[in-house]
Amino acid sequence: MADHEVLRAPHVLEFPYVRSTGPVIGAFFTALRDGRLVGVRSPGTGVVVPPTEYDPVTGEDSGEMVDVGPAGTVTTWAWASSPRPDQPLERPFAWALIQLDGADTALLHAVDTGGDADAVHSGMRVTARFRPDRQGTWRDLECFVPES
Repeated sequence: MADHEVLRAPHVLEFPYVRSTGPVIGAFFTALRDGRLVGVRSPGTGVVVPPTEYDPVTGEDSGEMVDVGPAGTVTTWAWASSPRPDQPLERPFAWALIQLDGADTALLHAVDTGGDADAVHSGMRVTARFRPDRQGTWRDLECFVPES
């Protein structure tokens, strides 16, 4: 078999674009920056958190923004014993579905129990912990912690 030079053609595949958050998600991020949680009243679902532009059941436009939480109830959870670098906490924590007070849907977020897996359970009450240096992004909501 003869040696053949391999033809190489470097190519970068990218999709450079900027996406605006729009009025619904923009309002959600603004509320996070202000240390608040909001949902949207949807015709077929009730209060949805995080808010969506359209009702997930009927497809109709969502209605008004409403304040929810900051406390809620853990409906189900899974323990993260070895957090990955981009996860919200550096120590073990629970990923949980949290139904915030005033909401009809659950929000997926981290629950910090100080690394104690035995401290988390379905039905437990938690409250939001916001970062002190908020900038209007999803990371402004650091995690949830057990209510005292």
